[in-house]
Amino acid sequence: MVNSEFFEALRFLSKEKGIALEALYDGIQRAIVTAVKGEYNNKDVVFCEILPDTQEMKVFMRKTVVSELMDTDTDILPEEAERYKPGALPGDIIEIELDTKEVSRIAAEKGKHVLRQGLREAEHGKLREEFQSREQEIVTVKVQRVEPNGDAVVEIGRVEETLPLAEQMPGEVFSPGDLIKVYVVDVKGLDRKYPRANISRIHPGLVKRLFELEVPEIKEGLVEVMAVAREAGSRSKVAVAGRDPEIDPVGACIGTRGARVERIVDLLSGEKIDVVKYSDEPAEFVAAALAPAEVLSVKVIDVGDEHTCRIIVPDSKLSLAIGNKGQNARLAARLTGWKIDIKSDAPQAQAELAAAAPEEAAEDAAEE
Repeated sequence: MVNSEFFEALRFLSKEKGIALEALYDGIQRAIVTAVKGEYNNKDVVFCEILPDTQEMKVFMRKTVVSELMDTDTDILPEEAERYKPGALPGDIIEIELDTKEVSRIAAEKGKHVLRQGLREAEHGKLREEFQSREQEIVTVKVQRVEPNGDAVVEIGRVEETLPLAEQMPGEVFSPGDLIKVYVVDVKGLDRKYPRANISRIHPGLVKRLFELEVPEIKEGLVEVMAVAREAGSRSKVAVAGRDPEIDPVGACIGTRGARVERIVDLLSGEKIDVVKYSDEPAEFVAAALAPAEVLSVKVIDVGDEHTCRIIVPDSKLSLAIGNKGQNARLAARLTGWKIDIKSDAPQAQAELAAAAPEEAAEDAAEE
């Protein structure tokens, strides 16, 4: 029904639009079916196949063989079905290729519409594939404009998405033309023509992906990011584990003279980052997570639903361990999943601790 020029034109469009030929074929097929089935009361009985190997296109109807004709669009009697499938019986499905002249007439009448619709279908298919591949990944986007409410409209590929003000780091100011990195939290509507991506600059996943991009040992599987706790724009804590005893996971992530972590800090507009060593032992992990504070001792209280680590730090380091407005302790708790109770080693603090839990204090003394 079609000639070599048709396939040559599709190859040209494929190169010009950057769309895979298979996606173009699929789009054209959908568009032709939509156009032709309008002649058959819009029932889903029309199908189209494009066969590039033989440079053919078939348009046909599928009908069910029935003993009693109820719907001429979907059903066919056995005696008529014999023309297409000898020995056809009720319940059989037969394919009836549509008259070439009739299909050509419909395609000619709606030619531009069919082609445009086919291209749109192909482009939508490409977008769906692109969005699906970017889920939970970092993408570089271009700021198109900033709305009065502070939301930034950015360009991802050939579509626009909104980076809400609530998903921007505190104090960030964007201008049209800026190139920024965002994290694709998830993609919705993959079954629709226009999927939508939820993007963020404050999600912990952004920090994790940046480390994966900047640290070769993570790409190679020698170091793994185990957890990230983040207060965007201020501070992040990243727990890493080594899969090779010869490699220091923390050192690999920080880099020579801090070069690797500094590149990430720059991409996050100066956000501070603590890289700590992960451990399966709660006491070790919690002590590491409180960096840069020095930890003297850790007592694990894991009874029932209570998962607490009681930490003793030098009195001079208490404020550092707790952090500004409790941030350091808060992030350490999020990173480890443990409730953290921090006390200083000052005699007064120890006396208060003993008064609050005399039995535990006695056990501690006995252990020491």
